[in-house]
Amino acid sequence: MNKTSLYDEHVRLNATMVPFAGYLMPLQYSSINHEHLQVRTDVGVFDVSHMGEILVEGPDSFAFVNHVLTNKMPPGPNPKAIYTLMCDEAGFIIDDLIVYPLEAQRYFLVVNASNTAKDFDWLAKQAAPFEVTVTDVSAAYGQIAIQGPRAEGVLSSIFGTEAAVLTFMQFKEMTYDGDRVLLSRSGYTGEDGFEAYATPSTIHKLWTLVIEKYRATPCGLGARDTLRFEAALSLYGHEIDDRTTPLEAGLKFAVSFDKDFIGKAVLAEQLEQGARRKLVGLDIVGRGIARADYEVCQDERRVGKVTTGYLLPNHAHPLALAMVETACAAVGTELAVMIRNQAVKAVVRNIRFMDKKYKK
Repeated sequence: MNKTSLYDEHVRLNATMVPFAGYLMPLQYSSINHEHLQVRTDVGVFDVSHMGEILVEGPDSFAFVNHVLTNKMPPGPNPKAIYTLMCDEAGFIIDDLIVYPLEAQRYFLVVNASNTAKDFDWLAKQAAPFEVTVTDVSAAYGQIAIQGPRAEGVLSSIFGTEAAVLTFMQFKEMTYDGDRVLLSRSGYTGEDGFEAYATPSTIHKLWTLVIEKYRATPCGLGARDTLRFEAALSLYGHEIDDRTTPLEAGLKFAVSFDKDFIGKAVLAEQLEQGARRKLVGLDIVGRGIARADYEVCQDERRVGKVTTGYLLPNHAHPLALAMVETACAAVGTELAVMIRNQAVKAVVRNIRFMDKKYKK
C-alpha cells in the first residue's frame, strides 16, 4: 500500500487511515460532519497527493491533447486550467481530469488516482502518430487543497496578491521557500479555494504552515466526498465510469463538438437522438439513506441506480444522485429507492443542492 509524503502527519494528527486507490489515506481526523462544516464556514486542508500527474510535451502537444480530450484545449501558455474528459471510441469515459496548459509544447494533466496507470497507458498508445512524449510524473509531486471562505486570506498571506487576483480555474506558477509551486484557484468542494502542486518536501512545509499558523482544519476523504456530493461534482466510479458517456452524466459543458476527438462520432449521434439515461437529484422522502448502487424503481420496475447518497449537515432529509432512464428523469417524478429490501419513496429534483462559491 502506497503512502503520500504526508502520511506521518496524518498519523500524528490521529487520523483514521483507510485504503483508497492504492494508498493509505485519512478518512477523517475528528468527524466527517465537523470537517464538512469547517470547509463551508472557515477553511480546511486536504492531502490529495495521491492524484496522478502526467506531462505531455513536444511539437504536437496541442494537436494531441485536443485529439484525446473532449474539451477544447487552448494553445499554451494559457493561465486557465480546463476541466475535460477522456473518452474511448465508444464515447465512454476513461477518466475526467484537469489540464494546465503550461507552455506551447507542455501540458500538465491531473488525473484520478485510481486511473493513473490506465490513463498513462491509453495516452501512450494514442501518442504513436504524434511527435510528443507522455511521462508519468506523479512521484515528483505532492498536492494539497485549501478550501473554504478563509482560503483566499491564507493563500494571500503566503503568496501575496498574486494569489488573491486569481479567479476560478486560473493558475500561476509561484515560489515558496525557493521551490516552484503551481497554485490553482480550484478544488472539489464547491467552495472558493486553491490547489497547490509542488515537490513532496515543499507540500509538507505548506501543509504544516496552513495548519499550525493559519489554523486550517485537516480534512479527510469522508468530508471530501460529502462536500463534492453537495456541490454535485462527479466522482469516477460513481457518477461516471467506463460505461457512462459525458451526455448521460450531464457533462456536455466539457465536450466541444466543434473539433475532432476520440469518441466524437458516437457522442454527436447521442446528442442528436438523446441520451437513454440521465443523472438526476433525488429527495429521499421516506426513511433511510440511499447509498451508492441501491436500485431505483418506478412501479416496481428497475429504472436506474443511486450513484451517491448522504444525509448532509444542514439538510433536513437525505439526498442522492442517481442515474436513471431519461423517461423517468423529469423533476417531480415519483420513484422508489430499494433500501434494505424496502421501497422508499424518492422524488426527482435538480442537482443544485447548494450554490457554489467560486470566485468569478
